[in-house]
Amino acid sequence: MLFCNGLLMNINQVLNQCTLPLLEARMLMQCVTGYSRVQLLSHDTEVLNDAQQEHWQTLVTRRLNGEPMAYILGEREFYGRMFAVNPNVLIPRPDTETLIEAVLADFGTETISLLDLGTGSGAIALTLAAERPSWQVCATDVSAEALVVARQNSQRLNTSVRFFAGDWFGALPADEHLKFHVLVSNPPYIEANDGHLSEGDVRFEPMGALTDGADGLQHYRRILRDVVRYLHTNGAVYFEHGYNQGASIRALLSQAGLTQVRTIQDLSGNDRVSTGILK
Repeated sequence: MLFCNGLLMNINQVLNQCTLPLLEARMLMQCVTGYSRVQLLSHDTEVLNDAQQEHWQTLVTRRLNGEPMAYILGEREFYGRMFAVNPNVLIPRPDTETLIEAVLADFGTETISLLDLGTGSGAIALTLAAERPSWQVCATDVSAEALVVARQNSQRLNTSVRFFAGDWFGALPADEHLKFHVLVSNPPYIEANDGHLSEGDVRFEPMGALTDGADGLQHYRRILRDVVRYLHTNGAVYFEHGYNQGASIRALLSQAGLTQVRTIQDLSGNDRVSTGILK
């Protein structure tokens, strides 16, 4: 039980006593009470019941142990929309919005076909499908658990995306001979020996979605090996990558025969997305 001077604490007192940053504490309290941010302020003298107190203490302990807020709350905002997330998928990050902006800037409302390889939560594919309803969007992932989340988000956002389970292009049905105007991917690109893999939120995210277990470039090589078979002439590839991988990704795109290769910086000025055209 949560007491102050022998009395049960109200919501405001519980929040003030919490050692978490106030914003995080309020978000957890919203989860416990079901109140909106505004409602929480107007009900701050209420006392939590036993079940709510137990729930609150569980959530706070998880956060103090370092678990990401997105996993605790079960969702994360991306490009103005809420996406369900759990430990089976990466947490969508603002850096990835650089890829969204690049694709939307290069292609208008005409009907095109787009493939998202390694969709995870579906953040990229579903955002593009929501922004451009006329586009025909497909998405793949090798993780069946990730595709459960992606399909849940598709229903949540009322988007029409075809999902396929399997490894990169191998997930696509061979009998349909699918080809695309745009290919997007944010594959695992962290090097195996990168210290960031044992820090912060990354510690809780699926390792297979973070690193290729090698130099961070293996999956780009695999995708580009088969890109000619699945991309229309004048089709475009957009890769998200690490801040220090721009030159390497541009070289791989050029070696695969793509032209007009360029790298786009994120809002922090770091190399984040590289793209090229198949002639």
